[in-house]
Amino acid sequence: MGKLLAKHWHHMPHEEVMDLMETDPNKGLDLLKINHRRERFGVNVLTAKKSKGSLMRFLLQFHQPLIYILLAAGTVTALFQEWVDAGVIFGVVIVNALIGFVQESKAVKAMEALAKTMITEATVMRSGKKVKISSAEVLPGDIVLLQSGDKVPADMRLISSRDLQVDESALTGESVAVPKDSIQLPHDTILADRKNMVYGSALVTYGQGSGVVVAIGDSTEVGRISELISSTEELQTPLLKKIGEFSKILLYLILGLAVVTFAVGLLQGQSAFDMFMAAVALAVGAIPE
Repeated sequence: MGKLLAKHWHHMPHEEVMDLMETDPNKGLDLLKINHRRERFGVNVLTAKKSKGSLMRFLLQFHQPLIYILLAAGTVTALFQEWVDAGVIFGVVIVNALIGFVQESKAVKAMEALAKTMITEATVMRSGKKVKISSAEVLPGDIVLLQSGDKVPADMRLISSRDLQVDESALTGESVAVPKDSIQLPHDTILADRKNMVYGSALVTYGQGSGVVVAIGDSTEVGRISELISSTEELQTPLLKKIGEFSKILLYLILGLAVVTFAVGLLQGQSAFDMFMAAVALAVGAIPE
């Protein structure tokens, strides 16, 4: 079964699919095959994209040009033992970082919760008996029984259907439920028109049917899409690029204005310490946090 997941299942009669998957439409997989395939194929879940740890996400909140000014100003102010001013500056920086960290953490938790909703129950035939199992335990060759309200646990080649309709909008973008049947299709049929296939994460909206699992986890169509998304570089939107460019310009303007303020004060006979603190106050006040 090493190369089975790459076959054009929609172009094959379902009887041939059953033979290739070494399964029985009435009995499903037996215990020996279940153990062997679980060891070989693993669990039916998508590999989670590695996310940054909490510490890294917190530290990245300081990785902003304007924050650099505040950190530098706070450090120099502390060196002059102006503890109150330094405390205020560092306090602003830390509060800003905490707010950003909390907001990002909420987004990460929301994504994790969404991923967990993909785990559902599936009704399968195992050793001639109809049993309910977690969708994570579904294996290639399993005979899955579908009815209205079920979420398709994996990619399947249909072997029977009765007025079966499936919502595949998450995968194909089709706005309405698609009628399904088990009829063999031409080799060049595109994914959206493969009426004899149902894909993981799709929702059964009407009717009943049964099918044999041909792909699980990362080998499913949804898994391939997830892998493509995970492998792409994080791209900034035009708005974020403009904000980044503006931040750099603002950084240079603030630094320039602070230097001019410091220099003019010295030329007017003011003390270097007083003018430095004035320049720091100007820089801190000009940063939009």
